Amino acid sequence: MPLSDYGVVAGRVADRRREGGKNTPHYQIHVRGGGVDFRVAVNVLSALPPSELLYVADEDFRHPMLAELDAVADGFTAVPSKPGGAALDFIRGNLFDRLTMRTLPPDLAGPDNDLADKLDHYVLRASRDPDSRLYAFGQRWGPEEGKPDKVFGFSPGDGIHDIHMNQGNSGRFTSDDGVWQDGAILIHFPAAEQWVAVFLAFQSQAWHTDDTTGHTLARITPPPPGRPTPGAPDHLLRIVAALVNPVGPAPEAETVTVLNTGVAPVDLAGWSIADRDGHRFAVVDGVLSAGETRRIPLAPPAALGNRGGIISLLDRDGLKVDGVSYTAADVAEEGRTVVF
Repeated sequence: MPLSDYGVVAGRVADRRREGGKNTPHYQIHVRGGGVDFRVAVNVLSALPPSELLYVADEDFRHPMLAELDAVADGFTAVPSKPGGAALDFIRGNLFDRLTMRTLPPDLAGPDNDLADKLDHYVLRASRDPDSRLYAFGQRWGPEEGKPDKVFGFSPGDGIHDIHMNQGNSGRFTSDDGVWQDGAILIHFPAAEQWVAVFLAFQSQAWHTDDTTGHTLARITPPPPGRPTPGAPDHLLRIVAALVNPVGPAPEAETVTVLNTGVAPVDLAGWSIADRDGHRFAVVDGVLSAGETRRIPLAPPAALGNRGGIISLLDRDGLKVDGVSYTAADVAEEGRTVVF
């Protein structure tokens, strides 16, 4: 079954606690929001081999889902696991390029060389900035009436965990699979007009999953860290530009431009382009030669909204080949093509 209580905890960082590198350690964050204390338990070591987590941090995170967070009050907010809102999906949400992820050990002697150090860098900065706000996506537990928190001692115990990818699992963890329910940490620093996003995944997880269950697609081999999946089409074709806001009234003549980065031609028959809400437009544009680009006109049901959106390119088997996102600010000027 998917996560039972998916959502986001929002508030100020009150404290943090590093744990060692053994016995399923976590990086613990004390967040206070809406008059309630929460513990954010962040995995820094996997229970399944390979044990080191995959990590990426975006210090200039820009994505249309950030507009949804303006309406999120301090405390815990349940988030529906569906596209088009605040829910996160590492595969379908085009939040980051997974090939930028790197493995990190949980805790080592010395500065800036382990996952706890990386998390410390952002969490301690947030704790010292009274205007900052931390958002932790995952699965809530509690409140545990009459039971103090085992790490920070506040009562009742309350918090959120699964602050990582929550699909494509293996072994006993496949029961947690689901789509649009991934975890992450986002931190807003208003004075700097900056969003920092931290994304974590386990090396044992798959990057091509079923659109309904989030289970691993058996025909796809799990990827090595930082490299394309063997036998998968990742980044063979790239979305390089889009005309989201053409001149004139709706319906507009929106287009998406793709580039064949491979060494052989690709037959686009059966391929499709998906929008933020998951609507797909079938591509019927023939063969795209190696090194060439193609400007593909869109038509309903797919549509590129002017308030921000995502664009995904899917092959004939429905596997994601590439994906991008854009914000309302990116498409504010009519007629200007967005370059990715």
